[in-house]
Amino acid sequence: MKLWLLCCTVLLQTAAHAQSDTTQKTFIAEAACGQCRFGLKGEGCNLAVRIDGKAYFADGTGIDDHGDAHAQDGFCNAIRKAEIKGKRVNGRFAASYFKLLPEPAKKD
Repeated sequence: MKLWLLCCTVLLQTAAHAQSDTTQKTFIAEAACGQCRFGLKGEGCNLAVRIDGKAYFADGTGIDDHGDAHAQDGFCNAIRKAEIKGKRVNGRFAASYFKLLPEPAKKD
């Protein structure tokens, strides 16, 4: 019974997180580790987005929520594109939606 309740709770939280604020504009931004790729000061590795040339640590999603940050194409080793919604709050980006975009196919 407890396991069933836990599974339902996780599914409901996931569904709520997947819904985004329809009043906010979706746009494409660069996403990477703030410390490793964008030169932000901080402890450890944390997800950040770069909007109009300025980097902001991101809240609402984490660096390991989108794969292994230390993989070859991970946020600590590559700057990726993401479709995002949210707003800047106190020098940070509060994400209400974050979708990592696939890397473009490499030309031979």
